[in-house]
Amino acid sequence: MNRSARLQSARFWLKTYTGKNIAAGYRKHFGIDWVCAFKELEMLGVKIDEGYKNNLLKSVVGDVAARRRRRLPPKATFDEFADQDENFAYIAGYTEAGFAYGVTWEEWERPERESSIKPKAHWRDHKYKQTAERPSSDMRVRQ
Repeated sequence: MNRSARLQSARFWLKTYTGKNIAAGYRKHFGIDWVCAFKELEMLGVKIDEGYKNNLLKSVVGDVAARRRRRLPPKATFDEFADQDENFAYIAGYTEAGFAYGVTWEEWERPERESSIKPKAHWRDHKYKQTAERPSSDMRVRQ
């Protein structure tokens, strides 16, 4: 329904409305937003409290902004570092002179290389014969 038809219908609707909040009732009945409801009610001569109108419109603006923020893609995850270059895998910050500091690519890859190297067996593991169960202290057999 366009505005002119809605205003014509609203004149009759206002006479029959029995609710407490005329702005909310008008908005729901005609399926319009708050801004349009306030504007049309003022066109029809209905007095609306300015404080109520301003507070409600601020709330609506906040709701719209929150919906926009929810639609934005999520920020970079832990795997996607935004601050890196050819020297640093992770740039923690910059010195006063403008030089970057952080974790270099070599340092970044070092834990991966170390984890692929098999650790040496401890000397105690080879001191006694290997059995299904480790012998108790009184049953130890030397190699």
